[in-house]
Amino acid sequence: MSTTATDIPRSGPAPDLRRHRAPQPRRPGTGPGPRAPRLPAVLGRALRRAAPALAAYVAVRTTGLLVLAAWAHRRHLEIHPLLASQWDADWYLAIADHGYTRELGTAYNKNDLAFFPLYPVLVKAVAGVTPGSRATVGLCVAVVASLVAAWGVFAVGDRLHDRRVGILLTTLWAAHPVALVQWMGYTESLFTAFVAWSLYAVLTGRLLTAAACAALAGLTRPTGIALAAAVSVAALLSLRTSGGARRPHARACALAAAALAPLGWCGYVGWVGLRLGRWDGYFAVQRLWHNEMDGGAKTLRRMREHLVQDHTPDLFMVLVTVTLIASTVLFALSVADRQPLPVLLFTGTLLAIVLTSGGVYFPRARFLLPAFPLLLPLAVHLSRVSRRCRALALATAVTGSAYFGAYMLLVWPSAP
Repeated sequence: MSTTATDIPRSGPAPDLRRHRAPQPRRPGTGPGPRAPRLPAVLGRALRRAAPALAAYVAVRTTGLLVLAAWAHRRHLEIHPLLASQWDADWYLAIADHGYTRELGTAYNKNDLAFFPLYPVLVKAVAGVTPGSRATVGLCVAVVASLVAAWGVFAVGDRLHDRRVGILLTTLWAAHPVALVQWMGYTESLFTAFVAWSLYAVLTGRLLTAAACAALAGLTRPTGIALAAAVSVAALLSLRTSGGARRPHARACALAAAALAPLGWCGYVGWVGLRLGRWDGYFAVQRLWHNEMDGGAKTLRRMREHLVQDHTPDLFMVLVTVTLIASTVLFALSVADRQPLPVLLFTGTLLAIVLTSGGVYFPRARFLLPAFPLLLPLAVHLSRVSRRCRALALATAVTGSAYFGAYMLLVWPSAP
């Protein structure tokens, strides 16, 4: 007996025939492809990879802080004011409290327009929504920025070599002779964070991200122009090396990055000129701070004075001089190692600015803190030596950094 449609019972749910269909292959372009990893997952993996470097960074800087605390306790001094509200930190806090002056004036070393605005703006903004004094907030901003910077330093070393070199590079940067400044109310940590991630973005082909970081760096420190130059040149060279000239989108991105990178620095310099009513207003302010380029004449004179002529030179001035000489040698090694052009452009330009300046001499080791790629030759060499030699070298660097950092704040009578 055959069965017709009328013989099927009408009561009850109809069978779901879709469950029994064979899966149909998806034609290209007709449906969603594999999902890209979400940003939190990507950041989580990157953070786990950088965790040993960040742990080493915190350990080194904590060692320096403990040495400073012990030494300050013996001298009956509190370390919070030393770290949060003295020297340049006091200038930034005054800008956060009262804004900038409106006149050039004639007094030397007195015009606050020499200090770039991003750090005091951040301090003022964060202090408005958090408890505590602005000095404490400024110190916290610097410490958080130093961790972001350390992550970026690792990322650059890991990208150019491997994870071990990235960890060593981060550790060496933490053990810089004047690295205590990284945990002070200064701009070096914030500036280095922008530098590190801008260079990493260039190395990974993210030109607009690199340019945005460079623009922010240009609002943080005068030497931001060195990073802007490196990013702009890299963006323009990408037109020739990657066929950007034949691809309108890539060409537009490269040109936009080249234009965006110097906007922070140029914007502040232009704003100072408008505020003072003269096109060279910012440079006039720098002259009041004795910061003029002299081709390196003063640098050579001070080096000769501290290493040859003065029979009892101050230890800190000797440290600054040795740091400048060592940085020059490390740059030569970086060139010999054929580091990527954007990295060499940044470190070379920053080193040239520091060496050819006729301004104050004693803070120049601090000015070179953001030039962390100069430490890459050392990190690569340490990655290849025996574990015992590596441990001895790092222990020496950490001990020296802890001692010189405390000496810089407790014995040296001027600014770091």
